[in-house]
Amino acid sequence: MIEGETRRKEIMQTLVNEEKPVSASKFAAHFGVSRQIIVGDIALLRAAGENIVATARGYLLETSESQKGLVSKIAVQHTKEQTEEELRLIVEHGGEVLDVIVEHPLYGELTGMLHIKTEQDIHSFIKRYKKSKATLLSELTSGIHLHTIRYPDNYTLKQIKKSLAGAGILYEGIK
Repeated sequence: MIEGETRRKEIMQTLVNEEKPVSASKFAAHFGVSRQIIVGDIALLRAAGENIVATARGYLLETSESQKGLVSKIAVQHTKEQTEEELRLIVEHGGEVLDVIVEHPLYGELTGMLHIKTEQDIHSFIKRYKKSKATLLSELTSGIHLHTIRYPDNYTLKQIKKSLAGAGILYEGIK
């Protein structure tokens, strides 16, 4: 078993070299420690100022390169059956879905990190969702939720909103 400080350096090196998320389980197997040890290592690295993002697929290192583009929040509402369509409409128009945000009556704002930017990311998310039998955050709020999205230019944002509106997904409030 590797000492904690050495393990954390190796975790950082892996995250620097990887473009895709790395799961705590994968790190745990590699280092011969529990998943909880890795979660603790990540917490220590974050506390030390490392910009590590936890997604449903694992950990990513946010770099200035990965943060290029414009960022906005959009309000949407849909059924759980429309989740894949919603994600696909955003991604196929050049957007990246960074997170999902809902307003919970007890806890306030809840955010789930997504970082979905490819068709493969969508497929993986939907597959994990179905396999886990988990509840989508949007199911807590009658389907109303926000997404933080990243996109290259304002034209792209307009196209994303237009396609979501056309599908009846863009939330426009009570009419």
